[in-house]
Amino acid sequence: MAKLKPRTLSGFMELLPEKQAQFEKMAELLRKAYSLYGFTPLDTPIIEASEVLLAKAGGETEKQIYRFTKGDSDLSLRFDLTVPLAKYVALHYGELTFPFRRFQIGKVYRGERAQRGRFREFYQADIDVIGDGKLDIANEAEIPAIIYQTFTSLGLERFQIRVNNRKILNGFYAMLGLTEKSGDIMRTVDKLDKIGADKVKELLTDEEMGLTDEQAQEILDFIAIKGSQGEVLAALEGYRGRSEVFDAGLDELTTVVKYLSAFGVPEDKFAVDLTIARGLDYYTGTVYETAMVDHPEIGSICSGGRYDNLAEYYTDKQLPGVGISIGLTRLFYILEEQGYLNEALNTAPADVLVLPMTDDLAPAIAFATALRWEGVRTQLYTEQKKFKQKMSYADKLNVPFVAILGEDEIAKGAVSVKDMAAGEQATLPADEAVKRVLSGLDRGREEKPIREPGK
Repeated sequence: MAKLKPRTLSGFMELLPEKQAQFEKMAELLRKAYSLYGFTPLDTPIIEASEVLLAKAGGETEKQIYRFTKGDSDLSLRFDLTVPLAKYVALHYGELTFPFRRFQIGKVYRGERAQRGRFREFYQADIDVIGDGKLDIANEAEIPAIIYQTFTSLGLERFQIRVNNRKILNGFYAMLGLTEKSGDIMRTVDKLDKIGADKVKELLTDEEMGLTDEQAQEILDFIAIKGSQGEVLAALEGYRGRSEVFDAGLDELTTVVKYLSAFGVPEDKFAVDLTIARGLDYYTGTVYETAMVDHPEIGSICSGGRYDNLAEYYTDKQLPGVGISIGLTRLFYILEEQGYLNEALNTAPADVLVLPMTDDLAPAIAFATALRWEGVRTQLYTEQKKFKQKMSYADKLNVPFVAILGEDEIAKGAVSVKDMAAGEQATLPADEAVKRVLSGLDRGREEKPIREPGK
């Protein structure tokens, strides 16, 4: 019979065991960081009824949906984690306690053209705080702290959280009498880093956009406001009094900045950036983007913001919220490509490989059991191989320790423990051997999945 050639579909990431272990470690640390801030884990179905999932969708989003029928059911694969969250909150509103704080790490699906760093199946790692009617501004101030905690726990050092407020932008364009064109203007301004100020001004004043030179220059002067947080806020104060919306946004941004130091965010990790707009028809207050300082070309690795009504398509309840999302699969791909993954991270499937060297396996089984009771990941190797082959197996898996139980060890009630990295071996009583392994593992537990190049 002819054999089919195995293949993985384009746009779907499939990792070898060591890389998968690194990915899982990143996801584990994200869960831990999110939990530190009182977020509860949530899981929603990958498949939803199309009418539920696509209530707000249109344009490119609807074109990218994986949609199919099963019997009489019209079904779709979720394309993000926000729409399923909206459905979930609307459905379980009476059973939830607000503000509702949830995190979710799960796969989403988009049928877009697969390309470098873009996938059709990928993990997102989201957090959202949902209020019932109202949601205090302090929640928006806490988000940068969570971003900082999250990336620091992963081992990333050179990143910056950039923040703006949509009300500031909306108010500013209202001052210029450009509210109707604000969306097009912000999309043009978003190209600033790629095409430069002169080209942006040219686009703003062309026949299609129709701005005057004075309007275009005022926009460029506005978005060029830079400096420390205090300097930017002071410059923005010069615009106060010309728009109620602008003033409200400036008050919110000032509050967010005020709380940052109390939340433990260093000043060099945070910047007010007036070019950030995000989700023109969705976000209504604070917006966030996080970038790697040494790789600005990559764009945002974590983004989100404040929105007014999460579940407007499912309920009349006013459910404002604030949230962020990390494209975990894309981030992992970028980190690997740029050499940020820590090769010293323990990616072995076990911490100890136990090698019985006698026909009677009971002593080896008992020692493996003792290790597992202490929380040590332990694999018992019982294949009938030569000792050299067994050690080669341990080498290939990068197991930190090998425990050998031969006739001499069993007679003494002892175990020979070999530290594979140091190349040192000691024969110890069984209880001391367990302590030796635990001590060695404690030294290696501080390794993070990311290590900055050159560190």
